[in-house]
Amino acid sequence: MKKNVGKFIVAAVAGLFMIVMLSGIGFAADPIKIGVAGAHSGDLASYGIPTINAVKIVAEKINAKGGVLGRQVEVLPEDDVCKPEVATNTATKLVSEGVDAVIGHICSGATKAALGIYKDSNIIAISPSATNPGLTQSGDYPNFYRTIASDDAQAKLDVAFALDTLKVKKIAVIHDKGDYGKGFAEFAKKYIEEDGRGEVVLFEGVTPGAVDYSAVVQKIKRFKAECVIFGGYHPEASKIVSQMRKKRMKTIFLSDDGVKDDTFIKVAGKYAEGVYASGPKDTSKNPMNIQAIKEHKEKYGSDPGAFYINAYSAAIAMLNAIEKAGSTDYDAVTSALKTEWVETPIGKIKFDDRGDAIGAGFSVYQVQDGVYVELK
Repeated sequence: MKKNVGKFIVAAVAGLFMIVMLSGIGFAADPIKIGVAGAHSGDLASYGIPTINAVKIVAEKINAKGGVLGRQVEVLPEDDVCKPEVATNTATKLVSEGVDAVIGHICSGATKAALGIYKDSNIIAISPSATNPGLTQSGDYPNFYRTIASDDAQAKLDVAFALDTLKVKKIAVIHDKGDYGKGFAEFAKKYIEEDGRGEVVLFEGVTPGAVDYSAVVQKIKRFKAECVIFGGYHPEASKIVSQMRKKRMKTIFLSDDGVKDDTFIKVAGKYAEGVYASGPKDTSKNPMNIQAIKEHKEKYGSDPGAFYINAYSAAIAMLNAIEKAGSTDYDAVTSALKTEWVETPIGKIKFDDRGDAIGAGFSVYQVQDGVYVELK
């Protein structure tokens, strides 16, 4: 009797399963897992948190419409504190969690440390902010893409601005010794020397996190630099600018998109006034840009912060490529990223063979009355 009851239960379960399948109810498809890697804590969290917010907003909108290929999008954030040694662990964890793609990392050094791990697992990463040229130009990371222009283009713009607009001759090029800051500085030095109209009177690295930068500030003063071109991030830049101004130095300060952040203005305070920094072109009149910022304000009650729009665009580009590819297959998504144009808050983009976004670029901004203003 027990044996017959067992057979009856098995048959009943099997029958129920067939009814469910034939009725179209089915089981939920596995989600598309998108990792979001970057500085989510520490001094550079203001660069990384906007990316988490952007990807979550994009995912929620898409999920509300049925997802991608009938699958919901799941967001998995992981913190790397913008440190290469942490980024390898971050990448390894995301791979172990079975992510289909990654938006990030944020800092170039951390990005470089993680890319090999993703490459070995056929995982594509799109960064909204990692600008080191070698990440795409070396050919070592065919799985890497970015929605921001590279440092060589940024350095060329800054040098041209210094020589053509500011009309300076003596330039001190300072950097933070990192992949991003030093790479930018080396390109700036190269372009100044190739142009011939300006002179690099000082080329020097500083140690990130130091309390005092008076030694390098004194050198800038001693070499009579008319302008400082700085490669690095806002914590060091704010200290250097503050110490320069406290010494009543009128030396112009011009930097990269690592400084083009509201946190720099908050930390440097009144000493931020007049500082120049390059950053992604202002696309604030783009309807998708306006909508993306509105969504952030409604959800989080604040302005989005640095690289939010680039991250929002990266998420759209990634999910669009998966949709066009018809799967999360590495080769199919790679092809879609390079062939399918997509409308984003930074404009209509696709990616070239190196992984750089066609349609992305930089502008120069200046702090005026406590806010960064794009210079036309």
